[in-house]
Amino acid sequence: MTETVQQVEIEDRISRLQQLMGAAGIHAFLVTQHVDLYYFTGSMQAGYAFIPREGAAVFYVRRSLERAIQESAVQVQPLHSLRHFRAQLEQDHPAVFGSGNGSGAQAVKIATEMDVLPAATFAKLAEVLAGSSNDCLLVDGSALVRRVRMVKSPWEIGRIESAAQVVAEALEAAVGIIKEGLTELELMARIEYEIRIRGHIGLMRTRSYNMEISTGMLGSGAAAAVPSAFDGPAGGLGLGPAFPQSTSRKSIMRGEPILIDIGCCIDGYIIDQTRTAVIGSLPDDLAEAYAQAELIIRQSEALMRPGTSSESIYAAALKQAADAGLADHFMGYGSNQVKFLGHGIGLEVDEWPVLAKGFSDPLEAGITLAVEPKFTFPGRGVVGIENSYLITDTGCRPLTRSPEGLIVIP
Repeated sequence: MTETVQQVEIEDRISRLQQLMGAAGIHAFLVTQHVDLYYFTGSMQAGYAFIPREGAAVFYVRRSLERAIQESAVQVQPLHSLRHFRAQLEQDHPAVFGSGNGSGAQAVKIATEMDVLPAATFAKLAEVLAGSSNDCLLVDGSALVRRVRMVKSPWEIGRIESAAQVVAEALEAAVGIIKEGLTELELMARIEYEIRIRGHIGLMRTRSYNMEISTGMLGSGAAAAVPSAFDGPAGGLGLGPAFPQSTSRKSIMRGEPILIDIGCCIDGYIIDQTRTAVIGSLPDDLAEAYAQAELIIRQSEALMRPGTSSESIYAAALKQAADAGLADHFMGYGSNQVKFLGHGIGLEVDEWPVLAKGFSDPLEAGITLAVEPKFTFPGRGVVGIENSYLITDTGCRPLTRSPEGLIVIP
């Protein structure tokens, strides 16, 4: 199932970043994070990718040099010493550091991903790149990278669709074991087994500091509604303070909602989806809340098209939940309500854009989004649905393959 990123794909990504660098007055970009390294080189080996505003990118590798040479779609050079990295860059990229860089007397601006770069590493790189003449500044280019990665190519969309197919098959294979007395952990373990043997890499990457995801969030009844530090509408009891979210050892009972919020990562790319199940039937008010979640996702689908702002889709969902008398339960409860309806997906599960207040830029074709209207009832459970979508020229197209509707176990 594994597919390798093609050179033409990498060249297009670098070209789009270089265009943004030019508009921002940045002379070069130093890529440091492993996911971004994979995105811009095709390899996730340890090192730094240097992308000048004009000219060819170079991947400077500490280890493994051999694998980087095999995997990378850009030129690979060994990174001999961080202490002498500035001199190595000057030799390889004279147009950036020389008199012809267009900066005049101003410092050379090299951008990097400050949203994920550890402070100690930033301080060391800033010192090394400044050099003896102190003529180079390390500036924040996080938004540039996130904006380039926000729009997906057909190849990337194909990877997400492969992940969606795996999740659909795995969920279908696993739901048959649901019965009274089965623990959340046993159900999640079966789902994890089913997606793993189909090619899931075993983790879901995130960009946010201190936010971790295993396979997703699976919880039943009151345990699903236990709040956590995780930035999502459902926390989950978890297995203890060392991982205080998602699946616990609680037994699944008849008549309580089972929230199955799971993902899968194929060739680095993620699908994110949620389905709600129940043994028997849900209480009437929870069943009505689930029905409202489906109505909100239908409304969101109608709005998700090029030119629509992310925040307007979120505002429409808030209004619909309020009109249904469910505002207090929408996307969490009380002080634990989260302030979004959906989020970008791709190499990480928390990409741009976010369907939230403040994201005013219009949607455009090629954006991939997970939309997850959910309702939380403390002491009782969480109900909802989540699908992933591709924004097309005319609207949106579902990427999720699992059938919709409440999963009812007799």
